[in-house]
Amino acid sequence: MKKFAFHLIIIFLSAIGVTFAQTNPIPRIVEKDGRHALLVDGKPYFILGGQAHNSSGWPGMLPQLWDAVKAMHLNTLEVPIYWEQIEPQPGQFDFSVVNTLLVQARAHNVRLVLLWFGTWKNGSNHYMPEWMKTDAAKYPNITGKNGQPVDSPSPHYQAMLDADIKAFSAVMRHLRQADPQHTVIMVQVENESGAWDSMRDYSPLAQKLFEGLAPAQLLKPALLQALNVPVVAGGTWRQVFGDRADEYFHAWSVARFIGKVAAAGKAEYPLPLYTNAALREPFGNPMANTYESGGPTDNVIPIWKAAAPALDLLAPDIYLSGSKTILKVIDLYDRPDNPLFVPEAAFSADRAKYLYDVIARGGIGFSPFGIDANGRAETAAETAARVAPFAADYATAGPMMHQLAEWGFEGKIKAVVEHEDHAEQTIDMGAWQAVVSFGAGRHNNPKPEDEANGKLMIVKLSVNQFMVIGSQCHITFKPMGNNANRAWQYLRVDEGHYENGQFKSLRILNGDETDFGGPRFGAEPVVLKVELVVR
Repeated sequence: MKKFAFHLIIIFLSAIGVTFAQTNPIPRIVEKDGRHALLVDGKPYFILGGQAHNSSGWPGMLPQLWDAVKAMHLNTLEVPIYWEQIEPQPGQFDFSVVNTLLVQARAHNVRLVLLWFGTWKNGSNHYMPEWMKTDAAKYPNITGKNGQPVDSPSPHYQAMLDADIKAFSAVMRHLRQADPQHTVIMVQVENESGAWDSMRDYSPLAQKLFEGLAPAQLLKPALLQALNVPVVAGGTWRQVFGDRADEYFHAWSVARFIGKVAAAGKAEYPLPLYTNAALREPFGNPMANTYESGGPTDNVIPIWKAAAPALDLLAPDIYLSGSKTILKVIDLYDRPDNPLFVPEAAFSADRAKYLYDVIARGGIGFSPFGIDANGRAETAAETAARVAPFAADYATAGPMMHQLAEWGFEGKIKAVVEHEDHAEQTIDMGAWQAVVSFGAGRHNNPKPEDEANGKLMIVKLSVNQFMVIGSQCHITFKPMGNNANRAWQYLRVDEGHYENGQFKSLRILNGDETDFGGPRFGAEPVVLKVELVVR
């Protein structure tokens, strides 16, 4: 009888486990027609994120960090976890900080993206455990072209790779066991890998590898064409890749290393994994002596895709300036084989507008860097003022996050962001053209020196019905196609907000609010439901 009861308990617990797995599926990324969606709890999810400062992932720093999370209205916190803390002695793992993050994130109803500061952090090895830093012979840095030491880990040593694989696998195994709720929805593997001050490792071991044959995985005609080099059957790195051989060799070496770390971690727990790039200027094809060589910059994305297939995406850290430059970067990383995610952007008012462009492209998330005060004491009012450039847009988008993620995945959203010349822009919506001008005043006459912070996104609900979200701009419409040049008017314009997945109307706009061509959006973002009619 006891044996029978025991088997019943096992069957019952197994059933509970199956049910929980079905109702709480693991986060994953899906693709359709070249667009992507991050599914969390089985539904499209857009990361309205914020990233902590580098040294703010410690428990003593978290109260201030959660204050910023609350003030900013984000749904996902990106926070580093440190190899030096997790493995203070070889093979001895301490997950107390990870557990603290899990508990506190759940208490604040926030998801996490964990950033593995392992072998690379901004090109260096500074987050490695002390026992590795004191054994430079076993865990060496790279050697520069003239024999000088370079503050960047070498990707060519098996001991280094084995140590990172062991530690990262332990992290992922712990998450699988400690986080059945999927508080952690994605993990970043390393941080801004590559090397400053040297295109590659010129040590004897690296030089021997460089003088060997280029790997077969990089000799596919489509890949060589994507790298803008002649299609050849084989040869040494220099013979195949010419003056780009040094950088491409280092990109392959770093990507292979990180790809193997990612594959080992994913074998333990298959959460979405990505790595991030310190960018180069996206125009003019500069050489790697002007940026961090070997990381997933736009010109070596094909190499990284071939070398590290376990990574779900490569993500740009956007600290460059100018709308033309930033939009070009976003375009370069928005690829059918690469879900668009901006894990780091400069924490400034002029970057908040690019959230709209990422949503409209079917991206999976956007996050500025350094949301906390980095140890500096500040009042609640000071915190609110500091995060204000992003807080208003996050507060507006948050209640409709699932809808925005789904609309973006379905290709129903288009967006514009104000350029530095404040020029008017148009959006093709099929039967209608939306015309967007910028500036907060009635006459939209921004001065050349004014900040270019205006933005607008428009969702096509049906032929004549749209959801419009914007700030510091003015929108009007023109009928197109068979109705071009015909008279038209607003059938109805509702101002409102989203609640439990449904649009709730606050008021119907008319008169001064819609005359002069159409609605004007002030400094705070507003959600409008617009229906048009041709007379």
